[in-house]
Amino acid sequence: MPPIPARRLLGSAAFCAAIAGFSVALASGFDLPTTRTDLSDADMKRVVGVTRPTTDFSKAEQYEAMQAGGATSIDPITEDSFSHISATIPFEEEQPFRLGNALFKKLWVSAPSSTQASDGLGPLFNARSCMSCHLNDGRGKPPESGVSATSMVLRLSRPATPEEQRAITEAEIVNFPDPIYGHQLQDLAVPGLPSEGKMAIRYTEGSVALGDGETVLLRRPTYQVTDLGYGPLDPATTLSPRVAPAMIGLGLIEAIPEADILAHADPDDANGDGIHGKAAIVRDHRTGKVALGRFGWKAQNASVRDQSADAFSNDIGISTPDRPDPHGDCTKAEAKCQEMPTGVQKRLGREEAPGPILDLVTFYSENLAVPARRKASFPVTLQGKRMFYESGCISCHVPKFVTRRDSLDKAQSFQLIWPYSDFLLHDMGEGLADGQQVGSASGREWRTPPLWGIGLTQTVSRHSFFLHDGRARNLTEAILWHGGEAQKARDAFTSLPKDDRQALITFLESL
Repeated sequence: MPPIPARRLLGSAAFCAAIAGFSVALASGFDLPTTRTDLSDADMKRVVGVTRPTTDFSKAEQYEAMQAGGATSIDPITEDSFSHISATIPFEEEQPFRLGNALFKKLWVSAPSSTQASDGLGPLFNARSCMSCHLNDGRGKPPESGVSATSMVLRLSRPATPEEQRAITEAEIVNFPDPIYGHQLQDLAVPGLPSEGKMAIRYTEGSVALGDGETVLLRRPTYQVTDLGYGPLDPATTLSPRVAPAMIGLGLIEAIPEADILAHADPDDANGDGIHGKAAIVRDHRTGKVALGRFGWKAQNASVRDQSADAFSNDIGISTPDRPDPHGDCTKAEAKCQEMPTGVQKRLGREEAPGPILDLVTFYSENLAVPARRKASFPVTLQGKRMFYESGCISCHVPKFVTRRDSLDKAQSFQLIWPYSDFLLHDMGEGLADGQQVGSASGREWRTPPLWGIGLTQTVSRHSFFLHDGRARNLTEAILWHGGEAQKARDAFTSLPKDDRQALITFLESL
């Protein structure tokens, strides 16, 4: 077996400790933690050893099948496999999880309504509930012919002026909205109000030749907005399609120490391996403090709570303490929208979804269990794992982390997890570029998505569309769309014999 390059062997807590001082520079001068303070020396030594990428593919690693540590779900595989409670949640916390689940499924209605605790929808919106986008807590998909785009949205942004760019650089804002249509195209509206427009997608196909002569068809999407309800978009506004991501393991991702993620960052490619992982620097919605972005397709949110508040506001038009505008993404140019009644009930709180509701939805979202792997020790899976590692995929899809021992939620504390992501931003090439800056992320950069659960997409979500806009119809197509920093790994995959390519796909399907 050829040796694994040193860059990939450095993807561990040992690497984190070794370059702790270097990580400060990687964070663009912002004050972020650069060393773990939650571990004793003995614990640190254990973490260094257990997170070091393996070089032995003759057998599965210890605990590998339990890819979320003790929080892993071992329930039978069904369409509800992403909806189970974390195995580390104590009995007394099962009730808030179930209440959060009910609120996640809740259908909001327009105001005024006789169901006053459920009104406030919109006035402009994309969905009536969280579950509408995250069917079975899984990933969304692009709209098919005649079907609503409920689980996929178009994010809108115009380029920043030189003066505005400073605010982005200082992490005061992630980008600037279209002056009329705001940050997101809402294709639905309450009665009496026009929707903003409809997403239109056109695909063109092209073939890619693999090393053994096999060809694969890739479909390239182009996007436009039709039936605009409030006049033209700004000519400079960019359209960025985003499908809803799967909901599993989010609390564990938040419990990964910032220092361990920053340890993998190398924006100037100091080690010359062609990988330029960059930290997303954002601000916590409530405190305004600088934090490491790790949620969203461009890592624009630092916490599950921030991500949830954004979704309430942009997708459903519901206000929360963190995003208190009851008119959601309505702009001043959409005057009729601003005049519509809201669902704020003073006796219930100052927002349509007061603090307890946001707390429960956040708790639910933090504690959805990652399913155990299937066939992790099978020879073909191990063969595919070796191909995945040796092709360079783990340069970005980092296999393992150990969560904080002092995590605020003990259910996520000190767990060995296998998300297969570094949670950093990477240039993925022109083919996947959306041209839209989001905070630290350029128009060519995307956060490395975690891969756990990816093999259950068809079972849970009833489709097999991948990447940020669902253009890939299977995992092979998803790999072939990789460019930029991932070009070498993609080319390594195309040059593999067919049996090895299929083995790599089998490995991914086991996650």
